[in-house]
Amino acid sequence: MNSDKDELEGRFPAGKANLATNTLYYDALRSATLLGKLLSKPKTQIDGYRKQADALKINIEKYFGGNVEGYETYKYYEGNDVLRAWICLPLTVGIFDRKKGTIDALFSPRLWTADGLATQAGKETFWDRSTLYALRGVLEAGDTEKAMDFIKYYSRRRLLGNHVPYPVEAYPEGNQRHLSAESGLYCRIFTEGLFGIRPIGFNSFNCTPRMPKAWNKFALRNIHSFGNVFDLEISRAGKDKLAIVVKKAGKVNKYQVKVGATQLIKL
Repeated sequence: MNSDKDELEGRFPAGKANLATNTLYYDALRSATLLGKLLSKPKTQIDGYRKQADALKINIEKYFGGNVEGYETYKYYEGNDVLRAWICLPLTVGIFDRKKGTIDALFSPRLWTADGLATQAGKETFWDRSTLYALRGVLEAGDTEKAMDFIKYYSRRRLLGNHVPYPVEAYPEGNQRHLSAESGLYCRIFTEGLFGIRPIGFNSFNCTPRMPKAWNKFALRNIHSFGNVFDLEISRAGKDKLAIVVKKAGKVNKYQVKVGATQLIKL
């Protein structure tokens, strides 16, 4: 899909088609497929969204997939030969074909700086937005330990460092002013990354929890979502299994999944 602009609104080169816009459109098509069913839209319309998503996923690999600075990851646009922070986006939408090379590139000295991801390798500019997407994406891709190491580092930097207590919009543009959207993205590291919550219906979601090795359990309490109020608890249930417990209005539903597996939760 062609687009001469991206999330950075022309601040950095984006070519005639960029990875960010195409990845976000792919995820929008996936969501439209689910929403179409819920709204009883025509089957032909829903099938059209699904076919577009399937084709776009293949084309993202064909058009953007490649070796950049020695890493098997993504070219941000055709002809791009410098690592960019937004190579993290496929990880956040379930595209894991190049996850190893992408994760290695994100945390390489070329992209990772004292304040998170550089927008472009070799430049001092950074937006916390891409860093927060990346931390969530690495969790979703299953590299839990590496993600947690960098989440801890980032949290200490922002919460205990000399610029507190919120994520930063941009630097040097704006001189690190705060922006509420970035603070919301920090929360999504945990809801979508650690707990692996992916909405698939008005009252249902997929849950793919990621348990750090040093933990035995974690929980979210008093969640107001999917038309309900509930608690979500994750705990170990043996060497390679996790227990998922949903508590709602005095009722308890229990599930058990293999590490890395997904459980459908209907409320």
